[in-house]
Amino acid sequence: MSAARSTASRKAEAEIDARPVNVRPINGFIGAEIEGVDLRQPLSPAQFKVVHDALVHYEVIVLRDQDITIDQQMAFGALFGDLSIHPFSPNLPDKPEVIILDYSKDNPPALTDIWHVDETFRAAPPMATILRGKVVPEAGGDTMFASMSAAYRGLSERMKQHIHGLEALHDFKPWRPLFGETDRPKLRKLEDDFPNPWHPVVRVHPVSGRRVLYVNRQFCVRIKGLKSDESDALLEFLYRQATIPEYQLRVKWQPNTLVMWDNRSVQHYAVHDYYPARRTMERVTVIGDRPVGVTGPYVPDTIEANGTVKPAIADGTRPGPKRAFDRY
Repeated sequence: MSAARSTASRKAEAEIDARPVNVRPINGFIGAEIEGVDLRQPLSPAQFKVVHDALVHYEVIVLRDQDITIDQQMAFGALFGDLSIHPFSPNLPDKPEVIILDYSKDNPPALTDIWHVDETFRAAPPMATILRGKVVPEAGGDTMFASMSAAYRGLSERMKQHIHGLEALHDFKPWRPLFGETDRPKLRKLEDDFPNPWHPVVRVHPVSGRRVLYVNRQFCVRIKGLKSDESDALLEFLYRQATIPEYQLRVKWQPNTLVMWDNRSVQHYAVHDYYPARRTMERVTVIGDRPVGVTGPYVPDTIEANGTVKPAIADGTRPGPKRAFDRY
């Protein structure tokens, strides 16, 4: 490389590094808008650190006006790790890491209007999901998110003790009805490929250290060691925590809006209120690690919502988010 070309390259890199990246929180416990990022261009290490840290801190990040190609979306996802291939969803033939979610009056939406974490039927569910709006209805079609680290912090200390160390069985149960009698061999193969994993009810986030309520209505089957009615009652209570507004974020889509969420600590729900309009999204997911739960005797959590350490909790107090009807 010539000296002039090397100088020009360094100047271009310096200009990229100089682009400011602003993080603007949306809600009290979840969500931030990222401004100053153009994914048509590569991110510098410093810019990527801001984006990565915002994802961990706020759990959902929203980037508007990202008129990018699917290859550029994949390249952005690859900054966080290897991309995953979903075994059931409509993947692109030449890019199996890409899922196309294209719903309309001829193909009504299904299976996503329920609070869930992506692919917890895997031993190692995805670390994160990146979704970009292509065709957006004039009204409706929002996606809702719930911070399950906030949901955990909102539980009473007695309930936290009760669920400490429990495990829940996960299964790809929503897709089982899709396999008819002629597809039984394929179903058996999928069962072999994805044997039902036991995941912790309380997961420890591998980066922030926050504790996360890690059960979801779509894929959970039962809690280990409990009778069926006991398991059902406890799971139903824990599922409801995602529906508390203080823990939620609601994203209104625009064309070229890109949303990335931390699948390790967030549940989401795609609102089906736009039929018969069309809604088309492009999705990639980043491979994750096997969830690790809390271990040892119960001690109160010492990780704040922002990842900082807080003092030990006094007996009889309730830390974390509080709703108007249960503040004390």
